[in-house]
Amino acid sequence: MSPRSGTISVRELASRLGVSTATVSRALNNHPSVAPETRARVLELADATGYMPRVGQRHSTNIGLVYPSHPVTPEFGSFESALLSGIMRGMAEQRYDLSLIEVDRDRAQDESYTQFFRRKGVRGVIVRTIGPDARLAEAIAAEGFPSIVVAARSDRPEVNFICSDSMRDSQRAVDHLIQLGHHRVALVVHTVLDSDHRDRIEGYERALAAHGIPIDEELIIRQPAGMEGGRRALSTMLSLDTPPTAVFCTNPLTTVGLLHRCLELRISVPESLSVIGFDDSDTRNHTFPHYTAVCQEASQFGYEASRWLTRTLEGVESLPMRVHRPTTLSFNQSTGPAPAQPVRLDATTEEQVRDQIREPRPAKAAREPLTGV
Repeated sequence: MSPRSGTISVRELASRLGVSTATVSRALNNHPSVAPETRARVLELADATGYMPRVGQRHSTNIGLVYPSHPVTPEFGSFESALLSGIMRGMAEQRYDLSLIEVDRDRAQDESYTQFFRRKGVRGVIVRTIGPDARLAEAIAAEGFPSIVVAARSDRPEVNFICSDSMRDSQRAVDHLIQLGHHRVALVVHTVLDSDHRDRIEGYERALAAHGIPIDEELIIRQPAGMEGGRRALSTMLSLDTPPTAVFCTNPLTTVGLLHRCLELRISVPESLSVIGFDDSDTRNHTFPHYTAVCQEASQFGYEASRWLTRTLEGVESLPMRVHRPTTLSFNQSTGPAPAQPVRLDATTEEQVRDQIREPRPAKAAREPLTGV
């Protein structure tokens, strides 16, 4: 039997180690009753022989969608659902199934990623990093376990990835605002700077530099991505002594929150404030007005990543995948010429709006029913 054939059984592991099959099973499942030394021996042999849990007599056809701890929160909007939709389409060709895996919660401290994923019964993983770097994906790739990271990238040659290149269209977006006469353009950016958000900041800065406009740090507003972050960002930037007349938001739900706040404050978009946002699917078509956006297709990331991974596991694909997909710039109704004067908020204006929200206008009396003649 080849040492990496992946056909070794729990019974064979137990025989080689001189322990019971129950002990091996408990060790592979991280049971606390197994002595650390025994567990280490079991994991070492399982790793060396390429042990994979089996469903009946058939090797697993599961891949994992791997997250760090507590990653999926509302501020990510439609990205995760669109990504999942694409993954399901991409797995269909090789008839694979998907497991969702939370690494920080389930992996033992002394367990390698390879051992952990084999214990989970997956043959390869799609990694969704939520943070400023790709260390999780790099650590998995360094062990040689089949993997690909989505919506992030790494300079490490062993890391497979698919991500967007949003810098160029971010620059185009801000350039569009400047061409419309906006010389004070705010940037609303997520507090966690992954590679994609760093690209968007760079695009903003390049557009300003191309027009000889110095960077004003008070116009770079960092808020947690999400509806509330967009609301707060609008209040912050319009409370400046010299407010901006346009804004570029780097997250879809931040853009939506900012537009909602404009409606509450009766700030007309784009007549009084021009807005460009970001979109992972079709969020831009569900706001008033529909907003101009730098767009990436999260579903396409999922499709290409899962198709490549499953084809690689089946020996159909052999080349590494390190792909930058271009974004697009979709023009809608949220940008226009710079106004003669910017909108400026003060505490009195904000309080008046809060009062109106707390005490809505009374409903109009119902019309008399129509009667026939």
